[in-house]
Amino acid sequence: MYALAIIRYRRPLEEVVNVTNAHRAYLGELKAQGILIASGPFDPRIGGGLLLRVPDGDVAGTLDRVRDNDPYVKSGMAQYELLAWNPGIGKEELDKL
Repeated sequence: MYALAIIRYRRPLEEVVNVTNAHRAYLGELKAQGILIASGPFDPRIGGGLLLRVPDGDVAGTLDRVRDNDPYVKSGMAQYELLAWNPGIGKEELDKL
């Protein structure tokens, strides 16, 4: 199963950037675990998006942990919208990543 995470900043960008290095280090951990496929900020920079690979048996639990452990969320800088996603077109290519 895959998921999309939409991250929206709750504080001004001037405050968010103070937590950005910790957030990016956290994303690096998710990437090393095989959970994060891709991530990046929106343009204009009002937040960002994540493409995630999550185990079929624990989709909700995994997504809750991804959100709750993000330094952006812990510091009140951002909120997540989490959408479980079952791609129909292109799934074979995603599975190879």
